[in-house]
Order: sequence, then C-alpha cells, then structure tokens
Amino acid sequence: MEQQNQKEKMIVYQVFPRLFGNQQEATIKYGSIRENGVGKLSAFTEEALARIKELGTTHIWYTGLIEHATKSDFSAYGIPKDHSAVVKGTAGSPYAIKDYYDIAPALADHVPDRMKEFEALVERTHRAGMKVVIDFVPNHVARQYHSDAKETFIEDLGQHDDTSKAFDCNNNFYYIPGQTLQLHFGAKQEDFEYSEFPAKATGNNCFSPNPDRNDWYETVKLNYGIDYLNGGRCYYSGIPDTWKKMRDILLFWAGKGVDAFRCDMAEMVPVEFWSWVIPQVKRHHKVLFIAEIYKPEEYHNYIYIGCFDYLYDKVGLYDTLRAVMTGQAPANRITSCWQALGGLQPYMLNFLENHDEQRIASDFFASDFRPGIPGMIVAATMNTNPVMIYSGQEVGERGMDEEGFSGRDGRTTIFDYWSVKTIRQWINNGKFDGAELSPEQRELRQMYAKILTLAASEPALTRGMFHDLMYANRNNPYFNPAHQYAFLRKHDNDVILVVVNFDKAEQTVRVNLSEMALDACQIEDNRAATVTDLLTGQTTVGTLTDAWPYQLTLPAFSGKILKFAY
Repeated sequence: MEQQNQKEKMIVYQVFPRLFGNQQEATIKYGSIRENGVGKLSAFTEEALARIKELGTTHIWYTGLIEHATKSDFSAYGIPKDHSAVVKGTAGSPYAIKDYYDIAPALADHVPDRMKEFEALVERTHRAGMKVVIDFVPNHVARQYHSDAKETFIEDLGQHDDTSKAFDCNNNFYYIPGQTLQLHFGAKQEDFEYSEFPAKATGNNCFSPNPDRNDWYETVKLNYGIDYLNGGRCYYSGIPDTWKKMRDILLFWAGKGVDAFRCDMAEMVPVEFWSWVIPQVKRHHKVLFIAEIYKPEEYHNYIYIGCFDYLYDKVGLYDTLRAVMTGQAPANRITSCWQALGGLQPYMLNFLENHDEQRIASDFFASDFRPGIPGMIVAATMNTNPVMIYSGQEVGERGMDEEGFSGRDGRTTIFDYWSVKTIRQWINNGKFDGAELSPEQRELRQMYAKILTLAASEPALTRGMFHDLMYANRNNPYFNPAHQYAFLRKHDNDVILVVVNFDKAEQTVRVNLSEMALDACQIEDNRAATVTDLLTGQTTVGTLTDAWPYQLTLPAFSGKILKFAY
C-alpha cells in the first residue's frame, strides 16, 4: 500500500445518533422506544455540528445508521418485524444488520423519508467542514436479514443459496443441513418460537445449531469462500458471490457521499477480499477504510495486502494507556508499545474510549475522568496517525447507568433506548452551552478541545517527526518514568516538547535531553527560542540543551505541550 501524504491529521468524533439527540429525562430499564425515546438524525443541526467541530473534529463516525434488527415495530411502513428471540436489547445491536441498503427507521423524523434524511445529514456534515464515517459490517448480518430497500435488480443475500450444503463458495451463508436452530435461553415474547431451518452458522464462527447466549446468536456468518469445517480451505479463484455483493454495498454508500468506512471485525474477513475490494471502491470514490482488528501479527497484512488506510490500536496503545492511567503499568511502557509496531504507527487509530470499551470515569476503569487528560495528550500528539474521541468522553460520562441488556458495566449501551445525562446536559435543549454541567466538566471539555485542536492544526504534530525521550531519563532522579512520559516533535523550525504526568499529585520534573535527541531533531544546542505553552497560551523565552535538564511543573493528571519557535 502506498502511504498517504498526510497533511491533515484525522480527529474522529464517534457518536451514536440513537443516543445523542435523545433529550428525554425519564427512562426505564429495558424501556421501549415510546417509553425511553430515541435520538434522530435531525438532532445534528448546524449548531450541533459546529460545536462538535470545536473539538478539532475532522470526521464524524455516525455509529448505528444502517438498518439493524430491533424489537420496535415498523411494520406499518412495510418493514418486517423482527422476532424478539434474535434481537439483543430493546433497540437491538447496530451490528446485526437487517438491510445493508437502508437507514435505521428509528432515527428518522419521517420513516418513509429516512434515506433523504440521511442524505441531508451528510450534506450538513460536509457543509460544517467535516467528513462522514459509517460502519461497514462485513462478517455477519441479522438472522432475519432481508433487504426491502435494494433496487429490484440486486440479488439479496442468500437468495440463491443451496441450503442442502454446509459450504458452497457461492453461498452467502453457512448452513447446518437437516438441523433446526435451537435457542435455549431468553424470554419468548411472541406467540411462536423463532424458526430457522436449516440452521445457519452464527456470526462469531459458531458452526452449531445450538449457539450459546455468549455467542453472537442474533447474527449469521457470511461466507467469503472459506470452508472452515474442512481445514479452512479457501476458494477464491472464481470470486465468491459474497465478495461481489459486499463491493456493491460499499459502492452504494460511497455514492451517497460517505467519506470513510469503519469496518467491523475486519480480521474475521479474509485479507484477500479486502485487497480485492478496497482498490475497486477507491477507483470510483475517494474514501478511507479503517479496520477493527485485534491481532498484531496481522497488522502488516491488512495494511500492505488488505490496503486499509488505518487500523484500530486497541491491543497496543489503548491497553497500554489504560494500564498506565490506572497505575497498573509504568508510563515508560508506552515506549515499548510504539516500538513493537515496527514502523506501522502512522497507520494506527488511537483512542481511549469507544462503544466497546468502558468509560474512563466508570468504576470499572479509573473512577475519575482526569487520567484521560494525559492519556489523550499522548494518544493525540505522539504521531501523525488519527485519534478518536467518543461522544460523552469530553464531558466525563461515567457509563454507570443500568440501561437494560448491557447491564451496569461501565459502557454506554449499544443495545437499548436510552438518554445519556451528560450529553443531554451539554446539549441543554439545543443551546449547546453546557450550562447544566459542573464547572469541572466544562473545563474538561475545553481541555479536550484544546488538545485535539492542537493535534489537528500544529504542523509539528500533524506531520512532524517523533523522538521518544524516555531513554535519556531512565535514571533521572528528577523524573519518574513510572508516572511521567516525554517526547519531542519537530517540523521545520518548530520543536514541540510534550511531557505528561499520570500521577495523582503535582510533580516538578526535570527532563533530560540527549545529544542524540538534539541531533535527531536538528536542534541547535542552547539556542534561545520563544516558548509557547500551547494549552495556556503563555509565552516565555527558553532553550533546549543536553547540558542541563528542562524544568517544568505538572499538575496532577496533566501535561504540557511546549512549542519552541526559532
């Protein structure tokens, strides 16, 4: 893959429309759409988008837009009702896609106009100066998948499958011939049991007619030409039918103005498919592809063979920063984390929260939103790669509600209809002034805005070189590598020194610079420079030298981003 000539650093704001615009205060556990309300696409007004852009946002990842299985009944609009036995939660998982060619009806003000409302959202987002990211879910679909929105000339998934075969390279699904699906858990809310014969394989590669409650039982696995039951033999020479259908789906959404696809569980789909489909889509549309992937041994393949632009950095930087933020690992472990990537750092998408992970302020993570500040400084400024923030993170959302299916687990539900208090307080009935938030929450949002805006605008941060300083401070008695982390960024005549403090107490530190660091960054030793604290705007005069350390005071859970202009 040819690496992008990146001039803009991507700042991704992930948001659930289902939750974002829901201003209903009274909610009940497992509440229906009528009881708990639901956010709409129209909630992303010009004012709302302008305030999201204030965070430095370049891309908005609208999560859960495509129609998925739900317990809500939209049959009055010609949309078949889903059986409750194969829907998780009341609203349903946004990753159990029911129709790849349609928008979730719950998000529309006027259900028949849902696609027009989506197109208007894309236009508003672009007009606000941001790009649109949506989910592409290629590995699995809802058990009752059926597209009623596709054009009549498009064949539906499974429409011509030979269900007598467990595997056929041109089947879209895998089957367990002669056996009926058995779901032995969950309350039955219909007058009849869910029926599926022959049973289809479940989305998480469960090739049994009896999936467990911990399986992705609400989904079925898509067939990309791999015969899993016979040694994983691959049949790609004839281009499997599923490949063609998925290509057409991507082209459909790219044609609607979508700028990037976040590809769910991309590593469960063969890299050969990605290497085939991504170049085809890019020949017609200027779009980016982001892979959700958790196997570091596959990173190289999915970048250089699969043609992905970016990969999730979950098992690397996220897990490392989480451990550092909670005191379970020293800050100097960040060094070995980026080193392990072997040059792939520019392709990694950094984040501290998303819909799968627990909130920083939750009882299951840090029980405090403050550690997110040094964590975000590192994630956003240590390299040229994208960084993501999850809606509510910027106002300290704790994720400690017990909404329904997901329970109280430190995450914000993706399965239930709900209203998130902190987001509601920030929106404040369309005023977007955060007047209902605490002073600490408003200050937190301002800090995230400063960090992310700097990350997106300062040339040394968007495209400058990176030099880790931890080797020069390993035995420094005035710098604690268990709680502090420091590095340099350099572009043209600007040098940025970044130092963060993960300690719960204020620390005065002295950062050593080595001759190697000065040479690597082409810094003239002891030359006077104008020094600007980019987080406060304060300026002074200072120098960088290997003759003596640079001293600075760091409040608890904080950091400094100091720009030396020569």
